[in-house]
Amino acid sequence: MKGLDPPHESGRLRRRDVGRRLAVVGAAAAGLAVLALALVPVRDSLSLASIVLIYLTAVVLVAATSGLRLALAAAVASDVLVNFFFVPPFHTLTVENRDLVITLTVYVVVATTVSVAVDLAARQRAAAARSGVEAALLARITEAPLEERPLSAVLEHVRDTFGMTGAALLERDADGEHPAAVVGEPPSADPTLSVPAGEHLRLVADGPAVFAADQRFLTLLATAAVRALQAERLAAQAARARELTEIDKLRAALLAAVGHDLRTPLAGIKACVSSLREPDLELTDAQQAELLATVDAAADKMNDLVENLLALSRLQAGALSVHPRDTTVDEVTAAALLHTPPPPGRAIDVDVPDDLPPAWADPGLLERVIANLVANAFDAGPPSQPVHVHARQEGNVIRLQVTDHGPGVPADQREHIFAPFQRLTDHTSRHGLGLGLAIARGFTEAMNGTLTPTDTPGGGLTMTLTLPTAP
Repeated sequence: MKGLDPPHESGRLRRRDVGRRLAVVGAAAAGLAVLALALVPVRDSLSLASIVLIYLTAVVLVAATSGLRLALAAAVASDVLVNFFFVPPFHTLTVENRDLVITLTVYVVVATTVSVAVDLAARQRAAAARSGVEAALLARITEAPLEERPLSAVLEHVRDTFGMTGAALLERDADGEHPAAVVGEPPSADPTLSVPAGEHLRLVADGPAVFAADQRFLTLLATAAVRALQAERLAAQAARARELTEIDKLRAALLAAVGHDLRTPLAGIKACVSSLREPDLELTDAQQAELLATVDAAADKMNDLVENLLALSRLQAGALSVHPRDTTVDEVTAAALLHTPPPPGRAIDVDVPDDLPPAWADPGLLERVIANLVANAFDAGPPSQPVHVHARQEGNVIRLQVTDHGPGVPADQREHIFAPFQRLTDHTSRHGLGLGLAIARGFTEAMNGTLTPTDTPGGGLTMTLTLPTAP
């Protein structure tokens, strides 16, 4: 366990404490001496009772500011000064008058009694103030729900309350103790404060020496720290459980969807190849060409499926490589439409001016986004209606809209269409895996853009792709 050198640190703290005490003693002694020097020139005009009351006031001040021990020492020292400088014969400790002996004795008794009373009151005020601080601190710690009470916040309270330089919750296992959480400096091998915090746990803090630390209060803080640690670990376990649940759902959806969408092209390829290899089946050139075209189309469909799955896996793993640069939107749109031609009998209306400023985007990812949006629009819209692709500049961004005139999507379900394997409420649509929009939004956000669905006037859905212009 990493930390400061304990002997060196403790010696430094003791020297600092001794120096502070000597400074207080010196200040009190100097105050009594200065008071004597100030009163000696006027002692003939003052009664002994007045001088005694002045010194009693000084002793009370010492008791209120420096504690009982120093106040008792000041009472004895002031009694000696009064005897030496203000009781005849002067400059001796001899007292000739019995009444003066009684006066000096009563003065010491009264000074001692007042010092004890003042110190007791100061201790009670300090205890009350400390209890108030402790209650307020514990209230702040415990008023928040466990899941909103981080362990670091509890340790910060411990450090700030006791004026420590660092606080930690140590956990012991087979390899020894190690910090479960640390605030401030790492814990030393011999901490200033140490209190058990449950099985295999210990709350420690390093800093200036603390006189008579309240063990009950420390135990309450240790308990709060342990509960915060347990809450954090339970929250982590719950998050992991939710993650595993989502993974299981995704895996089930993937198996169901891939099982459908792979079987269809594979069955077509198998049937076509078997027909071509059948020696007894006489096929014309046109029939052979049709079978080969079917194989080619099925292979393309499988290739698209695999590419979509790989793209989704890169998005979910955070391993997507993005290389933004100046990108001409009309050229990328043309390339996307070239690789995603309209289905037979369908029309597309393209209005992407060639004088648009370049967008700051990854050309390859942008092409894939546009292609997926167009394919989704063709899939959603009726055969009699064209798909519209328009782009315009608005300030420092370029907005490209892909519009269809299909049934549209209800406002409360628009976010669902961006989830993998989702086409509204159908997990395994016969039209495909439902990955196109999920990939389109993922690629768009990776390029610091946005993809927003809105209603098409007259019915349908408009997907608006927003990208920043090149700097």
